[in-house]
Amino acid sequence: MSDIDERTVSRLRQAGLRPTRQRRQLARLLFSVCRDAVTAEGLHSLALKNGVKVSLATVYGTLHSFCLVGLVREVSIDSRRYFDTNPDNHQYFFYEDEKRLVGATPSETGLQAMLLPPAGWQLSRIDVVVRLRRG
Repeated sequence: MSDIDERTVSRLRQAGLRPTRQRRQLARLLFSVCRDAVTAEGLHSLALKNGVKVSLATVYGTLHSFCLVGLVREVSIDSRRYFDTNPDNHQYFFYEDEKRLVGATPSETGLQAMLLPPAGWQLSRIDVVVRLRRG
């Protein structure tokens, strides 16, 4: 087993998921190849290009199970679902013309302050999306 595959298997097991062949293959692509947040269709296309024979339904199911255990974070924009391998609260640039979601730092967006919830409420998560288009 390769070093990348061993790390993938370990990551899946630590999250409480059985490291099936398809989960291992999709996780390897997701955590080693994808640099930006990806849609299920984008991961499916990447899988096919890399010789991973998997259905789109399996990709959706795998991404959903990864979300449930905190391996990825789902961000919805314009009714499209993007999956990010950084599950922490953070900020994004969304390139509207390219339909591409990219993680950004507070210094890149200029948004530094954390929100305080109203009394009796607690933060569930924070997604800050800065939408960009060519000028």
